[in-house]
Amino acid sequence: QVQVVESGGGFVQPGGSLKLSCVVSGDANINGMGWYRQAPGNQREFVAFRTSGGATNYADSVKGRFTVGRENARDTLYLQMNNLKLEDTAVYYCLARRTRLGRPQTDIWGQGTQVTVSS
Repeated sequence: QVQVVESGGGFVQPGGSLKLSCVVSGDANINGMGWYRQAPGNQREFVAFRTSGGATNYADSVKGRFTVGRENARDTLYLQMNNLKLEDTAVYYCLARRTRLGRPQTDIWGQGTQVTVSS
């Protein structure tokens, strides 16, 4: 059973930094992990993604400010967020993408962690 748990959200000033963590258990057959976010009244949107091979992709709105990576010792995916803006305020969700031979792709979501950027 795959479980995804995010942490690290909180309040931060504009221009500040915050680091989110996503811990995955039972991660066999996980071929990628990523971050999405959802602000009130908006749909969930893509933020960043990392494949099992280490390739990364970022939304244009966060490119150059956010960095995603894997911390192997903690079995953790992190999202380092720098130069935060008011528009970054949202609930951030971690996604683990599971692919099994002969079966449809399955996305496993965490419960989310709140990030609030405010002066």
